[in-house]
Amino acid sequence: MLIAHLPAGYIIGSVARKAVPVAPGVMFAALAGSVAPDFDIAWFWLADNGAVHHSTYPTHWPLFWAVVAIVAMPLVAATARRWSAASAVFFLAVFSHMVLDSVTAPMFWLMPFDGRAVELVPIPPAHSHWVLSFVLHWSFALEIGVCAVAIWMAVKNAARRELLKGAP
Repeated sequence: MLIAHLPAGYIIGSVARKAVPVAPGVMFAALAGSVAPDFDIAWFWLADNGAVHHSTYPTHWPLFWAVVAIVAMPLVAATARRWSAASAVFFLAVFSHMVLDSVTAPMFWLMPFDGRAVELVPIPPAHSHWVLSFVLHWSFALEIGVCAVAIWMAVKNAARRELLKGAP
């Protein structure tokens, strides 16, 4: 996935805000979690000459995030309980990133223990640049769909805020 991670985070954050309206930081956690696995991109492009991004760095290993969640969530619950919902939403968004990546890019779900990749729809290098190959592939419509749902939710949420602002 190229463009759907942040919109997916917005969708998760919007749903979480409705479910737990008093929880602080839920939207920020959802947005940050939805792109957290890509925090390695700068290093990937600047220092590693584009090594295999998903298998090389732990930020794209689901087991890495599972261990971080298993350690972090009880700590947050014990020390800063009011941030528990945001913590859970952050990790949900992180795992949504992994699921979305699994659609059109190899994801190594059991790394570092097993190097087998999961990729539902391989994108063949049909064009001069890999980005063109992704954008012109039929699967890009899925990303457009996620973006469309996020835009629809944003418009709906903005209208609701306006409605509430005008209420007595």
